Amino acid sequence: MTARLDPSGPLVLDLRELGRRAGSMQQVTAAVPAPADLGTVVIGVPEGSTINLDLRLESVDEGVLVSGTARVTLVGECARCLDRVDDEFVAPLQELYVYDERREVADDEGDPEIDALPRIEGRFINLDPTLRDAVVLALPLAPVCRDDCPGLCSECGAHLADDPDHHHEVIDPRWAALLDLPDPGASVADASTDETKEA
Repeated sequence: MTARLDPSGPLVLDLRELGRRAGSMQQVTAAVPAPADLGTVVIGVPEGSTINLDLRLESVDEGVLVSGTARVTLVGECARCLDRVDDEFVAPLQELYVYDERREVADDEGDPEIDALPRIEGRFINLDPTLRDAVVLALPLAPVCRDDCPGLCSECGAHLADDPDHHHEVIDPRWAALLDLPDPGASVADASTDETKEA
């Protein structure tokens, strides 16, 4: 059973002023708090942070076309150096919300495209799923603090941005056993020293 829509929700839009006459338009500008879990494991929109909506609602035969943008604040972790990432993102929004009666006609006609669209509930539409799709699907899989972030040293975990010259001697494992052999040069030198002492 579908949960009943809460008309007081911050991402619920009231269509009363728009009306149902095809071609009617309404501009909506609002600042609303971000819902929980708007993002991925590595980056997302902090819950309660401000989302600035700039939308146009247009009444069409099938329902209401919503288009515009949502400006959000992003907070995450750099995939290379693990530093905090702070950014802003403007998500484009466009979705057609259909009337219940139009959906019933689509069911009778076997139109799966209309049936897959979100519906208008009474005189309200819920922007939450549309916002989630627009924001989450556009987020980077591996965010970085800057494009040329050098990351962390793979040997010791040092922050390479703090020490650009940081490096380790890397020895080919095929030759590593040679390090355990005595230094032939040192042996000759030691022998010469011993002979000098005896003389």
